Amino acid sequence: MEIDRPVRYLKSVGPLMASRLEKLNIRTIKDLLYHLPFRYDDFTVKTRVSDVRVGETVTISGFIKEIKNVFTKHGKRIQEGIVQDDSGQISLIWFNQMYLTKILHAGIEISLSGKVDFFGQKKALISPEYEIISPENKETLHTGRLVPVYPETKGISSKWIRKRINDILSDALFTIEEALPDSFLKAHDLMPIAQAIKEIHFPTSQTQASLARRRLAFEELLAIQLSVLERKRSWSNKESASALKIDRDDLTQFIQNLPFSLTSSQITATKEILDDMTKKSPMNRLLEGDTGSGKTVVAAIAAYENYKNKLKAIFMAPTEILANQHAATLKALLSSHGVRIGLLTASHKPTEGDYDVLVGTQALLFRDQMENVALLVIDEQHRFGVSQRALLTKGKLSPHILTMTATPIPRTVALTFFGDLDLSIIDQMPIGRKLVKTYIVPPEKRSDAFVWVKNEILTKNTQAFIIYPLIEESETLSDVRAATKEYAQLSESFFKDVATGLLHGQMKSKEKSDTLEHFSQGEIKVLVATPVVEVGIDVPNATIMVIEGAERFGLAQLHQLRGRVGRSDKTSSCLILTQTENELVLKRLSSLRNIYSGAALAEIDLKLRGPGEIYGLRQHGFPELKAADLNDQQLMLETKEAAKDLIDGLDQLPALRKSLESYKIDEVSPN
Repeated sequence: MEIDRPVRYLKSVGPLMASRLEKLNIRTIKDLLYHLPFRYDDFTVKTRVSDVRVGETVTISGFIKEIKNVFTKHGKRIQEGIVQDDSGQISLIWFNQMYLTKILHAGIEISLSGKVDFFGQKKALISPEYEIISPENKETLHTGRLVPVYPETKGISSKWIRKRINDILSDALFTIEEALPDSFLKAHDLMPIAQAIKEIHFPTSQTQASLARRRLAFEELLAIQLSVLERKRSWSNKESASALKIDRDDLTQFIQNLPFSLTSSQITATKEILDDMTKKSPMNRLLEGDTGSGKTVVAAIAAYENYKNKLKAIFMAPTEILANQHAATLKALLSSHGVRIGLLTASHKPTEGDYDVLVGTQALLFRDQMENVALLVIDEQHRFGVSQRALLTKGKLSPHILTMTATPIPRTVALTFFGDLDLSIIDQMPIGRKLVKTYIVPPEKRSDAFVWVKNEILTKNTQAFIIYPLIEESETLSDVRAATKEYAQLSESFFKDVATGLLHGQMKSKEKSDTLEHFSQGEIKVLVATPVVEVGIDVPNATIMVIEGAERFGLAQLHQLRGRVGRSDKTSSCLILTQTENELVLKRLSSLRNIYSGAALAEIDLKLRGPGEIYGLRQHGFPELKAADLNDQQLMLETKEAAKDLIDGLDQLPALRKSLESYKIDEVSPN
């Protein structure tokens, strides 16, 4: 049985179930095996019927005495049965499970696990898990043991997943390749992978389940650490780059002539970047700073020095919106110094001519290469690979690489996933910038909030963003408001006499750019949008950010959205609208009211939501972590050291080498 084989070829799967599994990101047999339980139901206590007590969770084995459908006068459908062992009998109760009377009938031997409670005046097992016991095989999957509970989707239950995984592990032809040498496993006290997969799904004890998870987490983090080491080695082995000569007096004059003063952290970041660019080894640096902290001006200074050395620069952005914004900013800062700025996106081709700085999207990858490119600035694309750099630049010398991000990344994550890059952090906002006042708005105050927004727009001639998590309504997320429907409703109600626009990722490029232009010019007062606005929109007159369904966003993403306002000396407000009454979620959202550091909010996200929810990782295309916990700093340190021991012999470990491919990128599509 090949582990990379599509899951649809498994027995009892087929095309329909395969399409449902795809919603859980399960496409192959390996994906199914690495779809891990998020908890276990402890059904290990086996009890005789005569010994059961109300409130206990128990497992009972016996024979069905009877089972029938009962219809109450209120229209409820109840399945009522009796199970009997050699000590007595007890009632069984299910709700709206009509099919059970066709599956279960008198005389069948059965194992049941669940909670004992009163149903009317009698003790009963309420909605228990059940399993028919066959004479040939007395072993149980769903009862009488630690039973795994999985993330589910419509039509795919944990019970169904358990059965499929058990079928795979029971197949005589099934094997899973061990990626790590025996000596390494012993040195780090790790289970073999085959044992770990079995114990994570069907543990013989809680201890074994924990050890299995540790093995899987170790390999996951080890692959990341090895990938980082490989990238670092690859970069350090590069041919030399252009070493810039910096005219310090001219640089000082350029900075003094900027229309604003740099913060001390901008000055520090500029120094670190220019110091790198004066060396013959190519720079590989990550510039991290909150939205609006002034990263682009730091990159512009680097581009200016590049130009003064008669060299070219490329700025690459993930979206046309952001590319347009960068081009406008660079023109404002550099054109008066003779720097020629070009823009290339899918919908905008530059006029003929020679450019000193070319700004664009991934469309840049599919044009003729530029000569003398010594600086490559990549915004919000950490996975931009070596092969893409080669497509962009022509010549023997490697370019200096500056990657910029406004995504708040926890320090542990930065050191783990981006350990091959040197790090510069801008942790101050521009002088004169006011903090955005942040309010948590409960459902009953939603209408009042929109009345207030309209009043602010009309009396202060300001503008507002209203953000929704979805474009269209979703069947599975029926409680979540969607942008298109709410845009139609808001336009006819609260903002009937206010110019309102709609912006989302599925609109054509020209529609998006036209809408943004109208908003930037103040012709649109209210922009209803999806999180497509989280990067690249700079409208200083917009002072209100309303975020609906805020519980569906991470703190880091909410912070980035909040950063779209507060870009002038005007007082700005962010209204966090939520439907939830969950105290933990409300506590998490409330941290936005008094924490304005993206890095601090990202750390809270990491602790409260876990590694699978880290916005920075999802946004930059890293595989979702299945077992590892990035709060486990001890394991991260251990895998970092282990990676150093393995890196030189990696080519002798083909299975481990293959696992690193998840952390590389080989192709980028034209759009």
